[in-house]
Amino acid sequence: MDRSEDDILADELAALAARTGGGGGLTRFVAKLMKKNVHEIDLVVALPFEDAVKRVAKVLEQAGRTVGPVPEPGEDRRTIRVVASGGYGGLNPVVVTALVTRGDASSSDVRLRAAAKEGLIKQRAGERTATSLAALLAT
Repeated sequence: MDRSEDDILADELAALAARTGGGGGLTRFVAKLMKKNVHEIDLVVALPFEDAVKRVAKVLEQAGRTVGPVPEPGEDRRTIRVVASGGYGGLNPVVVTALVTRGDASSSDVRLRAAAKEGLIKQRAGERTATSLAALLAT
């Protein structure tokens, strides 16, 4: 079953609240009402499709833990999703989704999307996480 970004973020924030002695159920409810900071970046990776999938998976897995399963959109596309730590002190979960699409023989397209919940203090965790991961994938 594919879980939405909102559901994943709400569950992550509820788990964080429960670990620190707060009420996970109330946190989950409030998290679903919060705005999201979402940032998408399109990249061209100079690797054939299968190698690009491995590279993107490696970079994302180093940034966070895999969330799945994610339905595959087709044989020429692969989706990789992780939950990374973002914001001040790494306490704001960020759902990062990468869609790798077959390009020509020597390159692949990557759409990187990072989403995080925003509270009263705007941390732009989704934007910052997407930017930093895109920089790692571009090298």
